[in-house]
Amino acid sequence: MSADATSLQEFLTYRLHKLNKITDRHSSAAYAAMGLGVSEARCLAAIGEFAPLSVNDLAARANLNKAQASRAAQMLVERELVLKSTSDADARGVVLTPTRSGRALFKRVMRLIEQRNADIFDCLSASEQRQLETFLDRLIHHSQQRGHLE
Repeated sequence: MSADATSLQEFLTYRLHKLNKITDRHSSAAYAAMGLGVSEARCLAAIGEFAPLSVNDLAARANLNKAQASRAAQMLVERELVLKSTSDADARGVVLTPTRSGRALFKRVMRLIEQRNADIFDCLSASEQRQLETFLDRLIHHSQQRGHLE
């Protein structure tokens, strides 16, 4: 490595991935106590927030690939937390909506997500939190515009 090369741990993508892994590890235990895996919790949160959703829309909203979203949605359907029905727009497609018990669990998941965010951000002042949110939004927008993120 040359003297002016950047260390792996200094790259933004490395740091974001590391933070993601740390938060997922902590969230995983809390979701497990609710009887959910991380993917199922992400899907339930997305369905609760944005329903009705197709599986493709769910994958995008939950930041999962289609196969992961489909498996997680099926598990939620089997547990009667999500209802799968035929799409009015496309008879071959399905839409996912939360059931009554799914909405109740969605609220618990959202409280956990809110607490997790508060725990992560509590080392920053309110002003720093707003700045970071602004920077992250700009980075996401920039990457989407350049076709880096879907």
